Amino acid sequence: MYEKDPIKIFVVEDDPTYTKYLQYVLGLNPDFETEFFTKGNDCLNQLHKKPAVITLDYTLPDMPGEKVLKAIREYNPDISVIIISAQEKIGTAVELLKLGAFDYITKDEEAKDRILNAIKNARNKSSLIKEIDRLKEEITAKYEFEKSIIGNSEAIKKVFALLEKAVKTQITVSISGETGTGKELVAKAVHYNSKRKNKPFVAVNIAAIPKELIESELFGHEKGAFTGAATRRIGKFEEADGGTLFLDEIGEMELNLQAKLLRVLQEKEISRIGSNQVIKLDVRVIVATHRNLADETKAGRFREDLYYRLLGLPIHLPPLRERGNDIIILARHFLDLFCRENQLPKFKIAVDAQTKLMTYSFPGNVRELKSVIDLAAVMAEGNELRDRDINFQNAVGEEPMLATEMTLEEYTYRIIRTFLNKYDNNVLDVAKRLGIGKSSIYRYLKEMEQKGI
Repeated sequence: MYEKDPIKIFVVEDDPTYTKYLQYVLGLNPDFETEFFTKGNDCLNQLHKKPAVITLDYTLPDMPGEKVLKAIREYNPDISVIIISAQEKIGTAVELLKLGAFDYITKDEEAKDRILNAIKNARNKSSLIKEIDRLKEEITAKYEFEKSIIGNSEAIKKVFALLEKAVKTQITVSISGETGTGKELVAKAVHYNSKRKNKPFVAVNIAAIPKELIESELFGHEKGAFTGAATRRIGKFEEADGGTLFLDEIGEMELNLQAKLLRVLQEKEISRIGSNQVIKLDVRVIVATHRNLADETKAGRFREDLYYRLLGLPIHLPPLRERGNDIIILARHFLDLFCRENQLPKFKIAVDAQTKLMTYSFPGNVRELKSVIDLAAVMAEGNELRDRDINFQNAVGEEPMLATEMTLEEYTYRIIRTFLNKYDNNVLDVAKRLGIGKSSIYRYLKEMEQKGI
């Protein structure tokens, strides 16, 4: 596909005869936009015209080809420079290739084919660079805060304010929030709006990796370091060098590995398993967890020194149930997205469907809402979602609380029991969250159990 792209070529050649030869060779392809120069300085003064390829005679009247090559590389290393020379010295060719020349071609009977082939390869490279730049711009636009994190509630505006601070420095960011609130999305928004946006973003879910493999996954290993290590493996820290490493569910990391992680963060260097070589790194770390790390630290399950090292700028993502009308804003966003992806006409959300969405607790948060809306769009008759199309049971297995009529006492018991299940039967925590006393919780539980509810 790249061969059809037009390409701008500068030709720097002081030999009139060879210049005519190149004019003929390059003129055979109508997609080549060529401009000719007899001096290196003249070429350098026109680099603002953004040539993709420059064919450069090694011997020029005003300066050596080597000096011109270096100047071009300093101006824009993405320009492919093809050296064309009467010299056949291998040493000269090797040195120029080391300096960044794309190819080295001698002026012989095979020069025509080699020049055309080199330009073809350089054009492919140029097209790939343009595509990568386009994707980077697309990713950056995609992760603009207001576009990637949807909502206008006061709770989410506080998150935006913290994100603005996070992108201005290299401070470690710790993201907390329930499962499904969008912690990785926030991490990406920080990375792609920071100075590191053109470097790698590497995500690791600690909870998804077997405990015995996490160290190798993060720090890499050498061939033969342990049974099964058939080849060298580059760890996630090395992959993220210059960019951002996102450690999701950091609270699931075992204590012995926490100590190793702390050392890496302090020293900014790693050693692969089975190696004594020290590798210096420049990595920004963003961590996330659904656990309360302060409580985990008090309980002795998380190192206190690592906790303070990772705390940095804390960003808490509110659960969807605390974001008010953001539920409807997000629902419309997901519905429009589903319609575009499936080439469907635009759908509306009826008032009764909006009411049903607003009275549900969404234990799965934003992730659950998307699942609910996708299913509703499939089940809907016509181009409008109604309350009958909103099915929470199939999404998570939890009924909306108001779907069944109960007494106020029964509703209260259901709420308390839901919170206790969610927060590991921590009565003190639940009492604080519900704004009631511990004794009230115990009383409700006892009374409802005596009634057999």
